[in-house]
Amino acid sequence: MGEKRLSDSVAEQILTMITMEKRFGPGDKLPNENELSKELEISRTTLREAVRALVANGILEIQRGRGTFVSQGIDADHLEFLTPLKDAGVNAGDLYEMRLIFEPEAAYYAAMRASDTELKQILAYGRRVEDKIQKNEDRTEVEQLFHRSIAKATHNEFMNQLMPVIYQGIGQGVTLSRQKEMAVKDTLNDHRLIMEFLEARNAEGARSAMRIHILHAMKELNI
Repeated sequence: MGEKRLSDSVAEQILTMITMEKRFGPGDKLPNENELSKELEISRTTLREAVRALVANGILEIQRGRGTFVSQGIDADHLEFLTPLKDAGVNAGDLYEMRLIFEPEAAYYAAMRASDTELKQILAYGRRVEDKIQKNEDRTEVEQLFHRSIAKATHNEFMNQLMPVIYQGIGQGVTLSRQKEMAVKDTLNDHRLIMEFLEARNAEGARSAMRIHILHAMKELNI
């Protein structure tokens, strides 16, 4: 069993501790690296890779200087539906195809169903993304929050369950597009368009704007 495959199965073991065994809940701190690697009888390198995969999937978060924690926002009872961990290095093409199927519809339903508070939250995240782009700062986290808040506003439980998979795509896309000026300019324009249609509660417009946003990213990344 190669290092990569081993880290995948370790990630699933940790996920089982959270979902089935209920040993760690949302917001709980994981044992330190030494303890956990001893318990699972693996190297610290393998453990780090497994943790990285779970962070990419929005299940764990690393707080600098404090340790590794289970993300606050996860619903531990429903996580067993998620098996995006089979290949954390899944290719960008597949991820963007998934986003293309999923996110325009999420924007469509969010435009119709978002509460006023949710809509305000989406627009606030959208403005923070613009701000980060203009300051040339890393926008991965706020971009994920922007897309997640749209999915949440669909009021569809399965859309929320799928979001950690989508996160991975956003993380990869931001990393890949950081060097590309054009992609950054498109992101700004596309985001504004998505926000305008959502604010106007124009579901068809929001769907089209999201579709264009993802198609732009795919074109820039040669997907």
